[in-house]
Amino acid sequence: MGIVKTAKLVYEYLKHDEEGNVEAVNRAIDGVDIDIEEGQFIAVLGHNGSGKSTFAKHINALIVPTEGTMWVDGLKTDEEQNTIKVRQTAGMVFQNPDNQIIGTIVEEDVGFGPENLGVPTQEIWERVNKSLESVHMTEYRHHSPNKLSGGQKQRVAIAGVIAMHPKCIVLDEPTAMLDPNGRKEVIKAVHELNKKEKITVILITHYMDEVIDADKVYVMDEGKVVMEGTPREIFSQVDKMKDLRLDVPQATEIAYELRKSGINIRADILSIDELVNEVCQLK
Repeated sequence: MGIVKTAKLVYEYLKHDEEGNVEAVNRAIDGVDIDIEEGQFIAVLGHNGSGKSTFAKHINALIVPTEGTMWVDGLKTDEEQNTIKVRQTAGMVFQNPDNQIIGTIVEEDVGFGPENLGVPTQEIWERVNKSLESVHMTEYRHHSPNKLSGGQKQRVAIAGVIAMHPKCIVLDEPTAMLDPNGRKEVIKAVHELNKKEKITVILITHYMDEVIDADKVYVMDEGKVVMEGTPREIFSQVDKMKDLRLDVPQATEIAYELRKSGINIRADILSIDELVNEVCQLK
């Protein structure tokens, strides 16, 4: 069993009328089976309303299944006695870093999580030092978070999660509110954590260029997993992605248009460098 596993996972949102009676049922997750191995970098894609954020909330036990099962590190998330351990295992980073940052000084904010876990003071500061170093924010440790850029704030939020020593980090559209430079900063930091610290990363995003280095991609639509595979396997199916109202990386889109115009070029190109190399080899 992987670090995150689901079996026939179902989640339904209930809409109530003014008298409290159930008026409608919206099935946001519909029979999802996913098995994520420890240490992987996983991307979850889908248009708005596809169920990807609802899936993410299950990993941290913010919500529990209506039907089926979600395991995190072998623990069932719907068993109340497991909730604290599940949340220690899987840390969560949301869209808006301001919703997660509560300290007035960066290092105090990063240390807040482990302090709540009852970690001894000396170890807290060791964790703070290592966490800030891992996201390249050590030089800002004495700054006020309010004075940081959006990308820097998000890296502080990630450091706060890392300080609690999770095995897995779930990032729910962490770059949605950032400019291009901020997005690059955050994704680079997350990839380094995955490679150096062997932390499992589950990234939910709308930006396809953030996905090209993932180990595996899951695509969701109407609560179901409709595609899964490596980034090359997924993005080479441009027509199918468009049918699902999703984009592909810019280089993949250009290669797709070139192929449509009759130019013999690979369909699984992911990066601008690959595209340039391929075009230079054309006769």
